[in-house]
Amino acid sequence: MELYVESLTEYKRLKTLEVKVGDLLIGNFNPIRIQTMTTTDTMDTIGTVEQSIRCIEAGAELVRITAPSKKEAENLLNIKNELHRRGYDIPLVADIHFTPNAAEIAARIVEKVRVNPGNYVDKKKFELIEYSDADYEEEIERIRTRFTPLVKICKEYGTAMRIGTNHGSLSDRIMSRYGDTPIGMVESAMEFLRIAESENYYNIILSMKSSNPQVMVQAYRLLIENMHSELGHCYPLHLGVTEAGDGEDGRIKSAIGIGTLLEDGIGDTIRVSLTEDSEFELPVCKNIVKRYKSLEKDLQNSSVPPIKNIAELITGITVRNVRNTSTVHNIGGKHVPVVIADFHKKKNINREDLKDIGYKYSPVSDKWHISDMAADFIFCGENKIDFALPGTLKLIYTYDPWKNISDNPKCFPIFSETEYLNDSIEKSTSLNLVMLDCYSKSYPEFNTNAFLEKIKTDNTAILCLSSENKNAMQSIRRMFLELKEREINNPAIIICDSNKDTMDESLIHYAIETGALFIDGFGNGICLGYHYSDKNKIPDYKLMNSIAFGILQASRTRISKTEFISCPSCGRTLFDLQETTAKVRAVTHHLKGLKIAIMGCIVNGPGEMADADFGYVGSGPGKITLYKGKEVIKRNVPEEIAVEELINLLKENNAWAEPELALTN
Repeated sequence: MELYVESLTEYKRLKTLEVKVGDLLIGNFNPIRIQTMTTTDTMDTIGTVEQSIRCIEAGAELVRITAPSKKEAENLLNIKNELHRRGYDIPLVADIHFTPNAAEIAARIVEKVRVNPGNYVDKKKFELIEYSDADYEEEIERIRTRFTPLVKICKEYGTAMRIGTNHGSLSDRIMSRYGDTPIGMVESAMEFLRIAESENYYNIILSMKSSNPQVMVQAYRLLIENMHSELGHCYPLHLGVTEAGDGEDGRIKSAIGIGTLLEDGIGDTIRVSLTEDSEFELPVCKNIVKRYKSLEKDLQNSSVPPIKNIAELITGITVRNVRNTSTVHNIGGKHVPVVIADFHKKKNINREDLKDIGYKYSPVSDKWHISDMAADFIFCGENKIDFALPGTLKLIYTYDPWKNISDNPKCFPIFSETEYLNDSIEKSTSLNLVMLDCYSKSYPEFNTNAFLEKIKTDNTAILCLSSENKNAMQSIRRMFLELKEREINNPAIIICDSNKDTMDESLIHYAIETGALFIDGFGNGICLGYHYSDKNKIPDYKLMNSIAFGILQASRTRISKTEFISCPSCGRTLFDLQETTAKVRAVTHHLKGLKIAIMGCIVNGPGEMADADFGYVGSGPGKITLYKGKEVIKRNVPEEIAVEELINLLKENNAWAEPELALTN
């Protein structure tokens, strides 16, 4: 079986062709390049130049600029010349959507042109049309006629091209034949790739972007398989989660989508799309990429065993195969993944501490208010709790303190591997958590076979999987495949610790190492730990809890809050996107499970927002169009009342709850 990845147990970069963008080399094992996109009006030459410089100084190796029409494409020359005059010769990328003429102008000026096959030539009117094979081929020929001139110009001028498919902007033709699927995304790009190769043009990078990390990951994997099987080679890949949003959520979603692929050596250049000023995207890119700079060299003597029966263990890459497990209490089976708060470093645990993990106590009423992001368990270590717990919360103790309170039905033990194998040690009759360091070199004498055989027959055992290896994600994934091969169905919690210098870095670390596993259907819970060099320093438990729930939300495994799909803004944006996103978020953040898209213009409108429930889209200066799904409900709403009208639309569709009521439910 030929897989989309060089190795499932080690970090190895995928071999791709080398593409030249100006003097910058991408692919063929060159460093992973980081880039961003300006948010200024392209006709504002100085404003665009100055924002580009801020991005360059923040680390951008390429800068993308929108060129929605001929005049913007022509002004790219003024922008390029002004950058050169100021001493900056970074490659520029023209972003094209609907206007082939603009692309042909830009290709003569800048080093790279990005085209979206979903709307470059094809139609996007959300019409379901039955195409006969003859009709379909006729449309392909129409694309060939319109796209070939751009290919020839790029070839003549040495201009690179990105064929960038977006999940939400597949054409009516592709949607009619393939549906809204990763297969449709891949075929949309392959059609353009075949035309380019027929002209002997290979200076191409591809992307498969989606606001849903699961769809994104599946599409890239399928694209790689298709390129290898049909073309015999693989083009460099640009990675990004489109419309990721802002703040913590945007960073988590981007890290999961991009990092899941980078963990397997897939990806040659990345962009983190945040609804923030462009220069703030670059530190996030840096934190993601630096993880991989020395990883391959560090893992030359990996202790993770190879996989013998890949074809039997890895089935299907365009669907998410959730691991089937037994149920122990509220863990595993059909239950959503649980969140375990790691409080073992606290010297004392009191009622107020629980506020950080979603439990607020009211002394007046002597009642607990429980939020949608309330942790399910607390790992107490050796700390005793001497107050009555909220009804849903349970405690985990190491063995010695647990055996003194083993009669408490809310308290459960966690064992090391060797403790669990010791039959003379008392166990819980209902739930036992068991730690397992996956394939770490520090456990060479551990009898894994005996351990797993005992786990298999223990219907109270829940595995807590972690790894001290630098390739921890691959190590834990390998253990999940081992469990599958041995037909061990016990639930498993994913444990991830961080000792990074900052919480910004730790957020990326947590999101990649755990999110990559949740994306592929592994894991029945999550526990995040933080280790300061100063042992007396206490982690930010509220932030850690928020990150854990954010990871589950972004991987679509446990929905606990509103999901905002917002574009990162560009020169096409028709209102202040950051301010508007903040306004919409302020009034709708309590609507658990609802997906709301906030898009700056019609390009990033009904298509790009993909699977949002409701959409708020710029349709003209000061005007907003409101959507339900992909259906226009209200056109040209004045911006001043648009948020209020969005609330009315939610009410009309029974999707609204008053904030106070939502909080107490």
